[in-house]
Amino acid sequence: MSAPAPAAAATPAAPPAKSKKLLIIIISAVVLVLAIGGGVAAWVVSSRAPVEGEEEDAETSKQAEPAVPPTFLPMENMVANLADPGGDRFVQIGITLELADDKTAEQVKKYLPSIRSGILLLVSQRTSAELLQIEGKQKLAADILKEVSRPLGYGAPADSSRASRSRKKDEAEKPAQENPVRRVLFASFIIQ
Repeated sequence: MSAPAPAAAATPAAPPAKSKKLLIIIISAVVLVLAIGGGVAAWVVSSRAPVEGEEEDAETSKQAEPAVPPTFLPMENMVANLADPGGDRFVQIGITLELADDKTAEQVKKYLPSIRSGILLLVSQRTSAELLQIEGKQKLAADILKEVSRPLGYGAPADSSRASRSRKKDEAEKPAQENPVRRVLFASFIIQ
């Protein structure tokens, strides 16, 4: 009777081998589903929340973006003699002002003759060598920005000139960060 014993032992051993294969397949499928789910979850989270460095950039860009698109006010081209020796050099410039809104554009238009005069005085103090350099143009743009802002009461530097003394003493200068005159853009710049 020793022959039937090995056959009986071989029969119960076969089902555990099949259940191990089935168990491995089930575990593999669960791991695969979890890996795909984790990847999808990571993608969703990364697309919603910015990365650490990007978080500051997103906040900065929100602050930098104006709520209202800017208004551009082109000015007539101006021609001025330059301060070069001999006085034979001149400049023709076209300026466009970037303003906060239409209301500011209307205010600037009221003071346009005074602003144009101030700009011509600023330009006529420069030399061609100075204006041929990018730094000279940037300095001129900054000075023009101050000149345009002055009649509106923004960012005018304190000085003892007759114009500043003639201003009313109770008229307080507004802080530069509220200045509705945002930038001075050169539409044309010709030196001859």
